[in-house]
Amino acid sequence: MIARLRGTLLEKNPPQLLLEVGGVGYAVEAPMSTFYELPIVGSEVILQIHMLVREDAQLLYGFATEGERRLFRALIKTSGVGAKLGLAILSGSSSEEFARCIRQGDVKSLVRLPGIGKKTAERLIVEMRDRLDKELKDVTLLQEGSAVLNRPAESAAEQAISALLGLGYKATEAEKMVKKCAAEGLTTEEIIRQALKASLG
Repeated sequence: MIARLRGTLLEKNPPQLLLEVGGVGYAVEAPMSTFYELPIVGSEVILQIHMLVREDAQLLYGFATEGERRLFRALIKTSGVGAKLGLAILSGSSSEEFARCIRQGDVKSLVRLPGIGKKTAERLIVEMRDRLDKELKDVTLLQEGSAVLNRPAESAAEQAISALLGLGYKATEAEKMVKKCAAEGLTTEEIIRQALKASLG
């Protein structure tokens, strides 16, 4: 099983990235919290990997920190939460904010995340409350950092919309979110970060 990758970052197209390790290109899906921390294309990066093996595919999920990976693994153990929804949760809120919602039973904030209805939010609160203390104890969870990526301003908004679609937002909703936040000179990650922050109020 692949647990860690160190190599050259070749592409960043949220929520996917391409990492070259020893001449082999690995397609990895990652939450936006990890994308915020990535350096420019061509730089060396290290990712903590969760590998999911299915009958029809072998999927890699990458995280900037061990704490983020452990939170993802705790999330997908929850009934009704798959890998895609786990990435959406990590993308839509910081680890600290998510933990606060769970500990305070804040259903209202959780249902604002893409793909989470009231029942799923309530299930997360019940099942994740103990896991936050047991599985994530003494782990420093990832905090949002600054994006470092230079892309043409005219394509950043389109890439942001594609990323939001990949996170589970509907096309009209994603376009509306990006339109409110897109401004000249902003990178894709900055637009996504502002759009997600605005959607969570």
